[in-house]
Amino acid sequence: MQEPLADYLRAIALGLLQALTEFLPISSSGHLVLAPHLIGDQVSSLTFDVGLHIGTLLAVLVYFWRDWIDITVAVLRDLPRHGVRIQRWSPSARLGLWIVVGTIPAVIAGALLKDTLESWFRAPVAVALSLLFFSGVIWAADRIGEYRLRLTDVNAGRALLIGLAQAVALIPGTSRSGITIAAARGIGFDRTAAARFSFMLSAPAVAGAATLTMTSALLHGDHVAWGPLAVGAITAGLAGMVVIRALLTYLQTRSLAVFIAYRVALGCLVLAAAGLGLI
Repeated sequence: MQEPLADYLRAIALGLLQALTEFLPISSSGHLVLAPHLIGDQVSSLTFDVGLHIGTLLAVLVYFWRDWIDITVAVLRDLPRHGVRIQRWSPSARLGLWIVVGTIPAVIAGALLKDTLESWFRAPVAVALSLLFFSGVIWAADRIGEYRLRLTDVNAGRALLIGLAQAVALIPGTSRSGITIAAARGIGFDRTAAARFSFMLSAPAVAGAATLTMTSALLHGDHVAWGPLAVGAITAGLAGMVVIRALLTYLQTRSLAVFIAYRVALGCLVLAAAGLGLI
């Protein structure tokens, strides 16, 4: 079935929105409360979920392609050579392991709590309160964070702590990138290292979410709008790489203050709109 032009335009708009809000620490779920009122809600949730997850994943895989190759080669070399003697692994191989370790909390929390959390916190007021509360958390962590740790200083304990923060991001309005960068800053990573690890840590979780959603849809015979899905994914992927580069450059010399101010403004806007009965 041929999809109408409007679906493609909405997919492009949602792809751009996803790229900006997924990688910037401003919460994609908070923005998605308002998105249907701005561009309409005719795009299927399946098209949005799968297409934009794929686009987000592609952005992370392509932008960090050298890192992924280094990690893969190092693991394939060090695992047979050194086995479980992780202290003998190269930094790239250990980074791959720490990404796996950091993914575990989100996998467990997602399997047990995702539907419950989304049902509890999906209302606009709940999202707004989450935006405001976690703005304070992110601000405090970024402010007190030191600059003594770099990406090579990630270890099992630090990866697990950042992974626990990623699990908290299942609450709409939190911001996955925001809370993981905040966790990394709070334990001493500089902003650029915190953001790089946050982005790379997202890859397994996003890949898993996209795979599960697509598998469920195909098994249940749901209609997949392949055209808009592809357009949304490509848009999110291309824009996502631009956003990743821009944020990493920005964080070399600046703090998260501007994003925190934006989150607070958005949270207040959503509360005001909810109070007026607009959403």
